Amino acid sequence: MDKKVTPYKDSSLNKKEQVTQMFDNISENYDGLNRVISFGIDIKWRKKVVDLIKERNPENILDIATGTGDLAINLVETGAKDIIGLDISEGMLEVGRKKIGAKHLSEKIKMVQADSEALPFEDGTFDAITVAFGVRNFENLEKGLSEIYRVLKPNGIFVVLETSVPTKFPYKQGYKFYSSKLLPVIGKLFSKDKAAYSYLSESAAVFPYGAKFNNILSKIGFIDIDDKPQTFGVATIYTASK
Repeated sequence: MDKKVTPYKDSSLNKKEQVTQMFDNISENYDGLNRVISFGIDIKWRKKVVDLIKERNPENILDIATGTGDLAINLVETGAKDIIGLDISEGMLEVGRKKIGAKHLSEKIKMVQADSEALPFEDGTFDAITVAFGVRNFENLEKGLSEIYRVLKPNGIFVVLETSVPTKFPYKQGYKFYSSKLLPVIGKLFSKDKAAYSYLSESAAVFPYGAKFNNILSKIGFIDIDDKPQTFGVATIYTASK
């Protein structure tokens, strides 16, 4: 992954610090804007992630890069007793805590501020781990994935939902136009952080999706790796085990 892709190109902060600042800045508008820019399809993708996890009957789940907790809230449907939503942005977590409280789920879902590349958990802690639209924001992708591998139980399931780039005409051309031209404009209309949605588009474009990401997972030690493109390939659901 190209580590030079950062939200604030003239900043003296490293990528991790910039990403944290960016998500703090856009946290209040993040949910509504997400529905707009994905045309609401991200809700369907998250449901598929939940269904995959539910098949495993997990006791506990870790949702990394949980943001405002959308996936963590949906994961309640799996029947898991304990769900931890982890994110580096306190601004995003605070929005998530309000949503969780409004749904009376505070006893089941705990929101934790921490670095995904230095997880504060013992080896082999979780039955299932998820990341939705977050792995491309890791400063060191392999380090973050290695941490996930470490805290996942043997035979546990790891599911990633991430953007990808369609490979077939005309979806490839349409996606490129939308992500590079329209997405930043929509972001600027709704967000006070003018750089954020340009970064999200750029980071998606350089992310090693598909077979390249599968190869990285295999290198870390994951097994039973599979990828399932969604909606003409604009997103992909990856599954792996330990």
